[in-house]
Amino acid sequence: MLASTRSATRAGTRALLRASRTGRVNVPARTFITIVEQGFEAWRLTLGSEPVKLEPGLRLAVPFVHKVQQIDMRERSVNIRDLAGFTKDNVPVVISGSLFFRVENSYHACFSVDNFEENVANIGTSAMRSVIGHFSYDEVIGDRNKINSKLYDVIGTSISRWGVACTRFEVQNFKPSNRDVEKQLELQMAAERDRRKKILDTQALVNVAEGHKQRVILESEAALQGQLNESAGQKRRLVLESEGRLEAAKNEGEALARQVDILARALGADPQAAPPSAARTAALGALLELRRLDQLQAIARGDGNATYFFGDAKGTGRDPYEVDNVELWKNSLRTQLGAPAPPGSSAPAPAPA
Repeated sequence: MLASTRSATRAGTRALLRASRTGRVNVPARTFITIVEQGFEAWRLTLGSEPVKLEPGLRLAVPFVHKVQQIDMRERSVNIRDLAGFTKDNVPVVISGSLFFRVENSYHACFSVDNFEENVANIGTSAMRSVIGHFSYDEVIGDRNKINSKLYDVIGTSISRWGVACTRFEVQNFKPSNRDVEKQLELQMAAERDRRKKILDTQALVNVAEGHKQRVILESEAALQGQLNESAGQKRRLVLESEGRLEAAKNEGEALARQVDILARALGADPQAAPPSAARTAALGALLELRRLDQLQAIARGDGNATYFFGDAKGTGRDPYEVDNVELWKNSLRTQLGAPAPPGSSAPAPAPA
């Protein structure tokens, strides 16, 4: 059995050598070592069966007995150029894109599909033509990421059973199929832009009117609030002024009562005892007389007065003797209270022994 295999091998080798001399076939050099490069995975078949996975590095492969298939595990791309199709609104377009994929299971890529790279490209072409029909022309122009996501889902589902994963899909070029279609689309887009402009202008006028309305409302509310605040401020001011006048009146009344009490006690026989009513009445009359005289002096010292008219006895309506007695009584009262005598007044005469 082994001898027949070797003879068949030698016969096949001689046939290949004769074909190579005629220039009809390229014969690879026979070697017992194959190299699996980094980023690749290989499967070795022994007489067409019993697949064995080979990792990167030097591996044994006997010619005519072993067959080695290497799979590139790196991410790659397939360019799909100038694909004709129709959008959802029946616009003929030409679209181009790139499909990125990567082999995740090298066994299925070798044995579940024949030439997976070509089949991946076919799937991408079919999916692109199918997906583009679900979007209108404006949607494709406005949002290509949505189309890319849809193509990614459709293609990924179709090629996953081959051990190949779709990493992403990128739409590169998108344009109408001819100049007539492009011109019609330009007119349509110009009309659409004009319609949107009119809508925006109308909305702007509405916004301006609404803003004017809000401004008038806010100004009226502000004026009303200002009047309310001013009224409240005036009310508060009047209340405070009235309270101040009340407090001042109370203080003046208390001060006057204390003055009357002090004068009444000074006029009484015993300063420590409560003064009688007659002493209080006399003290009150003396205080009123002092206030009247102080007012007359203030009028006399005023800068706006040029002429003064007085009746008899200094305008008091009394005879000179009574006036002199009043002055003496006032001075004696000030002396008892410890107040200084006004300038120009005569000192009281000492009491007779």
